[in-house]
Amino acid sequence: MKMMAAVPPQKRIFVTGPPGVGKTTLIIRVLEKLRSAHPQLKVRGFYTREVRHTGERTGFEVVTVDGCTSVLATSTLTSGESSRWPNVGKYKVDVLGFESLALPELEIKEDTGLFIIDEVGKMELFCASFFPAVLRVLDSNIPVLASIPVPKFGRDIPEGVKTDFQN
Repeated sequence: MKMMAAVPPQKRIFVTGPPGVGKTTLIIRVLEKLRSAHPQLKVRGFYTREVRHTGERTGFEVVTVDGCTSVLATSTLTSGESSRWPNVGKYKVDVLGFESLALPELEIKEDTGLFIIDEVGKMELFCASFFPAVLRVLDSNIPVLASIPVPKFGRDIPEGVKTDFQN
């Protein structure tokens, strides 16, 4: 009889809460601490942060763990191209900008030690390839630190997405 080596369970940590509670701040601090304690750890992924002008939030940008940035959503851009972008409240979501920066960060690579995904939210889910990429990451044996927002006014992530996460 051949004995099989036990495979450690996958480590997945999801941070959740309403807007402004500190999900991104927590994830950035954990990332900083991990990089300090384990400088050889190969981290892939992204986080989102607010863009403010004169104290007012005007949008969001996506930031890779290596510091590259792109617009995620804006309330100030009024080009012909942005008029075709989907809306979330007063913000126009730059799906192509998000795809070009965030999706490569979710590619499964052998040397990856941790994925950061902040966040799996409404704006990000306008990208049709995003959720399948998240599922591939979750199916890998690579630890994940991710955030999922809790809706502020009772709206929820679409039912099919919730079902996929529960499986």
